[in-house]
Amino acid sequence: MDEIEGGNCYWANMPPELLREVLMKIEDSESSWPARKHVVACAGVCKSWREIIKELIKTLEVSGKITFPISIKQPGPRESVIQCFVKRNRATQMHYLYLSLSQALADDGKFLLAARRFRRPAFTEYVISLHPDHMFRASGSYIGKLRSNFLGNKFVVYDALPPHAGAKMLQTRSTQMVGLKISPRVPAGNYPVAQITYELNVLGARSPRRMHCVMDTIPASAIKPGGVAPIQIDFPFSKANSFPAIPFFWSNSNRLDKSLSAPLDSKKEASLVLRNEAPRWNQQLHCWCLNFHGRVTVASVKNFQLVASPENGVVGAENEKIFLQFGKVGKDAFTMDFSYPLSAFQAFAISLSSFDTKSTRE
Repeated sequence: MDEIEGGNCYWANMPPELLREVLMKIEDSESSWPARKHVVACAGVCKSWREIIKELIKTLEVSGKITFPISIKQPGPRESVIQCFVKRNRATQMHYLYLSLSQALADDGKFLLAARRFRRPAFTEYVISLHPDHMFRASGSYIGKLRSNFLGNKFVVYDALPPHAGAKMLQTRSTQMVGLKISPRVPAGNYPVAQITYELNVLGARSPRRMHCVMDTIPASAIKPGGVAPIQIDFPFSKANSFPAIPFFWSNSNRLDKSLSAPLDSKKEASLVLRNEAPRWNQQLHCWCLNFHGRVTVASVKNFQLVASPENGVVGAENEKIFLQFGKVGKDAFTMDFSYPLSAFQAFAISLSSFDTKSTRE
């Protein structure tokens, strides 16, 4: 349905009270995909419909619903888990992230993100995009990347957009070339948002990996009661032009207080640190085991669960909660479950680091 901006449209002239009630019922009833597409379609009818939808749609943290592309960059819900799965194509070096639509370990899913692996002389890089056919940084669908060091035991996650107010972009030769020589509208930023480290594994595959993640843009207090994490509430206008059929917006009524998007104060606020849950040796099975609650069915060195590190100063339930779980269910199929304060983009990037195996980690 084509969007009509004029005020002479029959749909635009519906009584606001009736229109709001109708759209509210649609929003409440369509809780998951593919039915969720009806909510998106309503936002494209006309301007008055869009404005009301913008007021009704809540953040992923509050609603637990992924509706528009901006949801990919928002923290997951606090009291529930977003269940996803990843499919790998070895021939093309592509990885696809889907939102699970059922309790099955692998279903058709709702496509969310794609990543392509590029091997360089000094590092390996995964380019992450909203579109599986636009896997290059000059594309309007590019949203970030994961880059390893030469040894393949340290990774940095970069966001193409500022994760919070005052975020500093890492200046590189490539970002300057993309930003200045191709188009000033291309979102070519390099904003570090996470650091992932795998400890040297001297015993090889006989010993489990040790994983350490520093979430540079998330304060350690975010996992404590009442804590908050920065949230992205909109894509820049240039990205909207790249996908004219998809509304990249968020309403002013749903914008959180500016303090939530403020930069971390290094003197007062430490970054959140996550570590992998240590597996236990099963004497009967003669292997290292973790309880994935039925979400992982194949033993693999890539399987992991991330919990809060003791250095965050948290105790009790917050120290035991699993914020990200990733594991194998088939030859090239994996499940990925995440919750607050991680976003789908951050969780996907961290999970991708598990694929880039090197001898230093195995």
